[in-house]
Amino acid sequence: MFDKILIANRGEIALRVVRAAREMGIGSVAVHSTADSDAMHVRMADEAICIGPPPSPRSYLSVPAIISACEITGAQAIHPGYGFLSENASFVQIVEDHDITFIGPKAEHIRIMGDKITAKDTMKKLGVPCVPGSDGGVPDLATAKTLGDEIGYPVIIKATAGGGGKGMKVAASAAQMERAFQTARAEAKANFGNDEVYIEKYLTTPRHIEIQIFGDGKGKAVHLGERDCSLQRRHQKVLEEAPGPTITAQERARIGKICADAMAELGYAGAGTVEFLYEDGEFYFIEMNTRLQVEHPVTEGIFGVDLVREQIRVAAGEPLSFTQDDLKINGHAIEVRINAEKLPDFSPSPGRITQYHAPGGLGVRIDSALYDGYSIPPYYDSLIGKLIVHGRDRPEALARLSRALGELIVDGVHTTVPLFEALLQEADILKGDYNIHWLEQWLASAAKQG
Repeated sequence: MFDKILIANRGEIALRVVRAAREMGIGSVAVHSTADSDAMHVRMADEAICIGPPPSPRSYLSVPAIISACEITGAQAIHPGYGFLSENASFVQIVEDHDITFIGPKAEHIRIMGDKITAKDTMKKLGVPCVPGSDGGVPDLATAKTLGDEIGYPVIIKATAGGGGKGMKVAASAAQMERAFQTARAEAKANFGNDEVYIEKYLTTPRHIEIQIFGDGKGKAVHLGERDCSLQRRHQKVLEEAPGPTITAQERARIGKICADAMAELGYAGAGTVEFLYEDGEFYFIEMNTRLQVEHPVTEGIFGVDLVREQIRVAAGEPLSFTQDDLKINGHAIEVRINAEKLPDFSPSPGRITQYHAPGGLGVRIDSALYDGYSIPPYYDSLIGKLIVHGRDRPEALARLSRALGELIVDGVHTTVPLFEALLQEADILKGDYNIHWLEQWLASAAKQG
């Protein structure tokens, strides 16, 4: 086991890793930009080292600075959290070349899953169901139109190197294909430096279901059920819950085994999430995230396992601490992402926290790096906390979420708490009757009503 690990991240996820390491008796090193010198993860870690100025490319994305921090502090491993360098295969290779352990999958697997076309082709070969679409990149408009006719409209054009909803456009008919295709390519080029796109059948009312998997890197893998992440705004998740309100035990066992078997065959190591669109009882693979997810706490809630601890153990060469038969679902968990944003336009709201009070009580967890007097910097993602609740069933979890939101106090900045308070008044949410388009339609309707 490692004596010391470095966390190449910031905010609540860095603090989450610090806590797991401390419970395991492992020393932790926090890295930070000058803007984060007073951040909670810096205060809580055993050691801290500044790696640059506020802009991410000069600090949290600076590979030389992070490697140097490891060498200076003697850290034997790096936990990347999520975002930043967590899915950068070149970074993983550099880490390994410096005889430092990367707490995550192999560079090869990150590279495979980081390219949407390669990922889809790999998953097809491993027996994972995929959305009908092009076999690879679509070179020109003529090919795109031919594919649209063959697949059947509507179709969606996606950047092969995409993420976060960038380089993604829907063509509802042949007449819309030219504009959608050209816009998607232009966005892909601007955001990722690569204008290659591919085309898939566009499902009209799907849910977003993701399967949590965990591999030991030696040919064994398990699944930890699913999370429903269908409540989204601009392709960004807002609320996640586990288990999915519409997924049966039989469906869970079937798709879970498919994913676990695929990862075992791949020799995958650590945590990963296989994401699907789910419609009319069928699962369609869309992508795989080769890292810990923001929403991992809901899975921890229903299975009673520490996924970060397991990541560290597997990276150190230890076997999984549980088998598939050990994993039994207990109750229901829901997570809401608290962002420092001003409604109704969701504009960023950085600033100083004048008062902060975290909710508590049975079944309530909050992952946040906030404290009274903390100044939220304007340079990074607006996520400032995750409120997670667990109950014996979904109605109890919803009631607990409502109560916890009422207790949460974050003064000094605007937050998205009022959004969740409003959503908990909606019959569709209470029934679990929503899809990936529901939230944006609801927001549009609310805007019209003023």
